[in-house]
Formats: sequence, structure tokens, C-alpha cells
Amino acid sequence: MNKIKYFVMAFVAVCLTAGFYSCSKDDDPEIIEKIIEKKDTVIVEKKDTVEVPQNNNWSRYQALVTADVKAQKKHDKVILLVAFGSTWEQAFNAFDATVNAYKAAFPKYDVFLSYSSAICINRAAAGENGVTRNYYAPPFWLNAFADYEVKYDEIVVQSLQVIPGEEYTRVINYIKDFANNSNGDLDDEYLAGVSIKLGVPLLQDAEVDVPLVAQILDASYSDKAAQGVVAFMGHGNPDEYDTYKANVRYTQLEEALQKINKNYFVGTVDMMDNFKTNVYERMKAAGITSGKVFLHPLMAIDGDHGHNDMGGDDDDNWVDGVGFTPNEEGEVEDTSWKMYFRHLGFDCPEENVIHLGLLELQNIRQVWMKHTEEAIAGEPLDYYHSKNPE
Repeated sequence: MNKIKYFVMAFVAVCLTAGFYSCSKDDDPEIIEKIIEKKDTVIVEKKDTVEVPQNNNWSRYQALVTADVKAQKKHDKVILLVAFGSTWEQAFNAFDATVNAYKAAFPKYDVFLSYSSAICINRAAAGENGVTRNYYAPPFWLNAFADYEVKYDEIVVQSLQVIPGEEYTRVINYIKDFANNSNGDLDDEYLAGVSIKLGVPLLQDAEVDVPLVAQILDASYSDKAAQGVVAFMGHGNPDEYDTYKANVRYTQLEEALQKINKNYFVGTVDMMDNFKTNVYERMKAAGITSGKVFLHPLMAIDGDHGHNDMGGDDDDNWVDGVGFTPNEEGEVEDTSWKMYFRHLGFDCPEENVIHLGLLELQNIRQVWMKHTEEAIAGEPLDYYHSKNPE
């Protein structure tokens, strides 16, 4: 097992150097339970024997993914779910539940899950939070779908991102590289005929998705909003990575929520002028300076950001008699949202921290599924003019 972890970590290092952002797949014990090395052969127990060069990590992982796809293939159409990733068991369980929900909702499709974050792949493989999972990047899955013994007729890639930002761009680029046979090792005739479709992120459309998600969130948390502030924490992108200016979706979502109840607020970890300090300033401007605060991650899963940045006990920035010291961007670093609001006099006990990712909310997950249905019903993807927000 130590060798396998070494290979995963070595592979991630290669991916980072080459610009790849790798991903994995849920560890179904019926799929791949154990890997044994014998000279130049990798044996996947219960399944096939796969010949791969032992000095080539890319070939090694491609062979394992391809063997997995061959073993599970039941249909001629496939859905690949692409998430950023996480190292938390709660997130693993959320992704497992999402794959199962997709299999139930799309019975004519095989379903697989991928991460786009090399860091998450590396740390999940190392068992950072006590549970080890091995994941592979989207290119491995797409290449496996095109293997001469597989060759799916239809490939649907569903982005599990919340906003159409930086990570969604990676998803589009994975598809473009695959469809255009960037490595020159796939069947061009197959690629010319296969139908490739893309399901967009949760908040793709400002006029449709944003108000819909606001209504669903209110249906889930109106009881909390009746008692005090419900603050959602999204990720966001720094200005230089704000692809398609997608950060605006957080502002639009707060506006949509506040049309329903003024106690809803939406902040982020990385969006300029929308940190927790900015959320507090907007609360003050609305006359809210005390009372209950409920916290909820506005991310696909409740992982490191939710457990640490939002609900953790990190309190290093606070100094008694001095208060907080914001950085040059106005954010208070080294202090979680929970501790920040507590120091400001708000009532934010542990039970007010809601540890649920958006994929764990069935009605929110249905919005992603709606995007998948729309992708399937729509035209095949134009690889050169991909589905970007207006």
C-alpha cells in the first residue's frame, strides 16, 4: 500500500509539472480492491490483468482506469461527474451518494466520478483525514471512454462546480483536449462521430439558476432565517482568476435570497470585497449588530473550507483589548467565520454551524441533474465555442 501511495504522490507531482489537475474515483470494493505488483504487470484483483510499463506513471494510471471502465461498462452512454475534490470522509460519502443518485436518475448511462484538483487527489490518497481514497483526473476517464474495447457512443461531462469560474474552465479544457486528440493517441474517426455533451455548473444562469437555488435554500432554512442571520460561505476566485467574471453569482444569489428574507447573506473565502468582514459590514448597514448567526457552506461538499475556514476553532487573529487586524485586502485571516462572529458579539454556537454541502441537499442536487438532462437533450458540444456564461 505504501508503494501505491508513493505512485499516487509521484503521479501528482508529474501532473502539477505538466499542468494537469488530477482526480479520482470512489473506492467501490467491488471495483478495485487491491493492487499487486509483479515485475512489469499490474494485477487488479477480481478483474483483469493489465500490462503497463512500470516506469511510466501516466500509462500505469491510464491502464487502471481503463480496466475499471471495461469492468463496469453496461451501457453505450456514460456520464462523467467532475468535482474539484476533497479529503474529508463526509465529502467522499456525498460524492458516493451523488453517483448513486445519478445512476438511479439516468439508468441508461454508466456513471463515474472525477476530481480536478491535484492537491485533493494527493492528500486523499495519503489519507489526510483518516480515510484513504485513490482518485484519477478527468483525462484518464475520457481516454478510457475512447478505448477501442469501450468506445461509448455518447459522453456527458457534468461539472459539479457551483459557479462557472476557474475550475469550470478546466473542465471545458479537458473536453477540448480530448475532442481534439491533443496527444494524438486516440482514434480520430471515433472522435469525429462520438457525441460529447457538457452539463453546466449549479449557478450557470443568472436569470434561471440563481433565483431557483435561492428558493430552494429558503425552503430549507426559512426557519433559521426567522431566528437570525443565515450566512452562506462560498469559495470564490481572486480577481486574477475570476474567469468569466463568475464571482458575480454570489452577489446575485445574496440579492435573490434577500428578496425573500433580509437575513440571508452570501460571502466567500477568496472573492475580493466579499470576505466575512464584508458580510459583517453589510449586516451592520442593514441594522443587524447582534443576535443569532447560522453558518452554511455554499460549496458542493462540506470539506476543509467548511470544517476549518467556516466552522473551525482557529482564532489566532483576535487579541484581547485590541481586536482583529485585517490584512491589506480587508480580510481577517487565521480566524474562522464562527469565531469571528462570536467575537463581534453574535450568538453562534456549534449547533448553528450547519455542516452540509450542497450535494447533500437533494433539491439542490436536482438542479445539477437538471443541467445534465438539458445537456443530454441539447446539441452535441461545440468544442471550439464551449458553453460559457453570457
